[in-house]
Amino acid sequence: MNRRRVIGILGGTGKEGSGLGFRWALKGHEVIVGSRSADRAAAAAEEMNRLLAGRGSVRGALNREAAQAASVVVLSVPYAAQAAIAEEVRNYLPGKILVDVTVPLVPPKVDCVQLPESGSAVVALQRRLGSGVRLVSAFQNVSAVHLKDPDCKIECDVLVCSDDTEARQTVVELAHDAGLRAWHAGPLANSVAAEALTSVLIAINKRYKIPASGIRITGIPGGSSDK
Repeated sequence: MNRRRVIGILGGTGKEGSGLGFRWALKGHEVIVGSRSADRAAAAAEEMNRLLAGRGSVRGALNREAAQAASVVVLSVPYAAQAAIAEEVRNYLPGKILVDVTVPLVPPKVDCVQLPESGSAVVALQRRLGSGVRLVSAFQNVSAVHLKDPDCKIECDVLVCSDDTEARQTVVELAHDAGLRAWHAGPLANSVAAEALTSVLIAINKRYKIPASGIRITGIPGGSSDK
């Protein structure tokens, strides 16, 4: 594991956020499950601690408390809630790494790419929050289905995009700690590709009746994504 970090997961009661949090806690990171409801956060943390069985620990908190205490904040909420949750905690974000897992899915046609007029949902969030927030886009293409199974090797690479190279490297390392291969995928603007790919993967899942299709990056000698 790389340096131990305090990770606040806003939307940590959901499948994706709690799955990533579970894997980070297994690696010794301090994980705070954030929610708009203290009761829901506490219940989610209790369930994760049951699964961890002493191999790590998680605690619940309100979103603002989680964002304030964390050095890395993860935004794992539905697209419709992205802007509102970010605004709720924006005073606690300057100088910190904010990892946005948001996918601009528009029900009911979630298997159809429907990007916002601005192009990328994450780029739009950077404009809203300003350059003082070290925004990183990652994990949009990883299905939550197997994240809470520590013995399952997730067959999906992570595309990590950011204009902040150091912050991007930190998130690549966090992906490794979660048992995932991750790649520097360029500036934040490139996030539009990962955001669009999620609907493509959902369409593949539906067509072939599978739960968790993913992507792989090939052609890199050694298959290492550390640099």
